[in-house]
This record gives sequence, structure tokens and C-alpha cells, in this order.
Amino acid sequence: MLIRMALALCLGLALASCQDGQYAASTKHLAPIPGPALALMASKGVSASDPILMRAYKKESEIELWKRGTDGRYALLKTYPMCRWSGQLGPKTREGDRQAPEGFYAITPGAMNPNSSLYLSFDVGYPNAFDKSQGRTGSHLMVHGSCSSRGCFAMTDEAISEIYAVAREAFAGGQRAFQFQSYPFRMTAENLARHRQDPHMAFWKNLKEGSDQFEVTGSEPVIAVAEGRYAFTPSGGGDASTAIARKRDEDERAVAALVAKGTPAIKLVYEDGSQHHSFRETMMANTAGPAGTFAALDARPSRGHGLGEVSRPEALAAGPQEIAMVVPTRNTLSVTGGASARQALPKPGTTKPVTIVARAGKEPDRTGLRKVVASAGDGRD
Repeated sequence: MLIRMALALCLGLALASCQDGQYAASTKHLAPIPGPALALMASKGVSASDPILMRAYKKESEIELWKRGTDGRYALLKTYPMCRWSGQLGPKTREGDRQAPEGFYAITPGAMNPNSSLYLSFDVGYPNAFDKSQGRTGSHLMVHGSCSSRGCFAMTDEAISEIYAVAREAFAGGQRAFQFQSYPFRMTAENLARHRQDPHMAFWKNLKEGSDQFEVTGSEPVIAVAEGRYAFTPSGGGDASTAIARKRDEDERAVAALVAKGTPAIKLVYEDGSQHHSFRETMMANTAGPAGTFAALDARPSRGHGLGEVSRPEALAAGPQEIAMVVPTRNTLSVTGGASARQALPKPGTTKPVTIVARAGKEPDRTGLRKVVASAGDGRD
């Protein structure tokens, strides 16, 4: 125990020396891993010192923590609800766009910040080599405490304390860096079918290659950048490559089947990011206000919901809009419904599809909708 505490103290001091400013007198970064988390590790046959890996999903507002077992494969340890992320689905491209990054990042001990103004944090390492190859800009994109985001993943103080402790012990156990995988959504056939016309889909399919490799092999993908794309080298040789290709083909068939059954192509548009439904329920239950709104319309701490500072709560209240992407299939034009319907049509030669707006999770309101068949490009924004 004394050796473990000494290792933790030395690691904390080393990490602090990588940060701006002087080392603070706080010891919150040395908090032990909570007992229930240790018991969960024991039940899965892993230890506190074993390597970790993390996966983030914006749409579902969740971050997964994985632990590597004695067989060399990663196993899911715990899923944490995300209290806040900002921006839209899609990659971060420039400083100040409020986008949380998507891609594959390596977190080193030097990225850990025990003196964060948002309780505790670690820098995800944006921009990575891929981001730089795309000319993307930005800095200080974090996973941190609180419930406020300007391009970061906010986890609440309690959650980041546990995540920080687990990462600290993995570093103390010899892990030099852990992989942080960030996705727009879980790479399910349903999500891929519904978002198939999104302009980011080519990038997301590239991310899925790394996701497939991890899920098939249980090993973190070995990542490079080639020809403006992530390139992944599977471990396990030819057998692994065959299994990964089989999964890709099965997923593509599942997507095609969903499309054939009429699954609509949609685009989710957020006013400014989202949060896990459990936090939304907490805020709705503990703030007085009209249905569908939060009482606190600023970023000041609220005693009502117990989450501390929540950035732009008014942007969270309504939830995302679901844009149904109607893809024209012919070069002819047929309209009924008078002048108002004709005004809604795209101008000849444009590439924007006709859209129907609805709240996420509900069917689009088709009242007054007229059948439109027009030449309007490939259905992308």
C-alpha cells in the first residue's frame, strides 16, 4: 500500500509539472478508485494497474471505459453518462467552432491536469496527425468535470474523479498512453442507415474501420495517416483481417436491408450539443418552468438540479431537430398544392434536398406535404 501511494504521489507531481502555473495544494487527483469500481474490476478479472481504453459517443452522450485483461483483449468495464458536449455531430475543424472532436487520440500522462478549473481533466490531444493533415485548428479540448462545454466532453466532478483515478493507476502500472476513440454515434446498422445522406458519412465510415477492428480483435487499432484518411493495421494477421472484412460486409447488408424497408435518411441538428437523457431528466424534474424548457436560462450554478454550472441550458431544452433528407430520383418535376408548395422547391441546379423538420424521436409532421420529384443533386448539404 505504501509503495502504491508513493507511486501515485510521484505520478501526480510529474503530471503537475507538465501544466501551466504552479502545483496546487489540492490532493483530489490522488483520490483512490472507489470501492464499487474496484469490485467491478475484480468481477471482470482485471486489476487497477491493467491498461485502459476509452470510447466516446456524442449522439448517445456516453463514454465507455475498457480494461485489458490477461488474455490481451479489452473488456468493457463501465459506461459513464456524459453531462454535456457542444456543437453538432461531425469533426472539429477550426478554433472556436464549439465542436467536440471525433477521431482517434492518444492520452499520455502529460495530458492529465490535476489543477483543472473544471475539477480534474485530461487533454484528448486534438489536433492529432490526421487533424493536422486536414488543416484543422483548435486546442485544449478536454474530458473534464462540471457540466459545461465549449468543445469538450463534460462528465461531472464525481465521474471525472473516478475516470482520472483509473487512468492514474493504469499509468502507474506501466501504460504509456491510452487510446481515446471519439465517434458521432455508435456504429450500428440503424445509425448508419439513418445518417447515410449526411455530408460527414465518408469520414464516419473511415472511423468505423477502426471501430470494427477494435470490436473484432479486442485490441486497440494501430493507427497511421495515409492519403488523407485514417489507416488501421489489424493485429492477428490474416485471420483478423478476414473477420473484420466479414463484419463490414454483414453491416453493409444490414444497412441495405434497413434502407430497403424504408428507413428514412435523416440529419440531426442540435442548437448546441446535448447531454445524456439521465441528466436531462434530472434538470427537468428539479427546475420549474413550462413543459419542454429549463427554468435557468443562463450558465450560473443552479441549486435545483445539483449539476453545478450547465452551459447553455436553453440549447438543451428542446433537444435536436431531425431533418428528413428526401432524395429526388428523377429529372422531372411534379407539384401539387399551389404557390406555397412551389416556393418550397429547390431552385434548378441546386444540390440541397427538400427537407422535413421534426423533433428527434418523432415522426416528421407531414401535414400539407406535397409529393416532390425533382433533380436536386445527390442529397447532401
